[in-house]
Amino acid sequence: MSSRREYEIAFVGLKPGIHEFLYEIDDRFFEEFGKQDFKNCKSQVKLLLEKNTGFMMLKFEVGGTIEVQCDRCGNDLPMELWDEFEMLVKMTDEPEKMNEEEESPDVFYISRTESHLHVKNWIYEFINLSIPMQKMCRESEMGGPFCNKEVLAKLAALNPQTNENKSIWKGLDKFRNE
Repeated sequence: MSSRREYEIAFVGLKPGIHEFLYEIDDRFFEEFGKQDFKNCKSQVKLLLEKNTGFMMLKFEVGGTIEVQCDRCGNDLPMELWDEFEMLVKMTDEPEKMNEEEESPDVFYISRTESHLHVKNWIYEFINLSIPMQKMCRESEMGGPFCNKEVLAKLAALNPQTNENKSIWKGLDKFRNE
């Protein structure tokens, strides 16, 4: 099955109601999108499609793990993915015009003549949105098996609280009450 067809849903043949689709996502999925800020993706995306007359409600549930580069020490850090996203897909006669005018990113228009729904770009977007902005282990896990201990030691040496005698603000206290 081609990659494009794998992420197409032929919704015309579906009965009204809720339908479930499961996608196993790994690093091969991201190859056509170019280099990513993560690797070793092992994600599962569950898509619940509720078909109604004139519109479809899509609920994406993203789960799994990826490896990112730690913002603090630069080592590879495994991270859990978990998030939910909803999309409302409406059918209209002028989908291009409606998509341009629509202010909500959670609403998408398709032509009434469409028979397939392409979800690959949404899956890509939602996995990327599931990655935390700050990529580092918790304070309680610092120095653990995923940390670069040399970098942490250098950061600790630069911390002004540990090097009070090297403080660049040391002499300013005498001007405080003048």
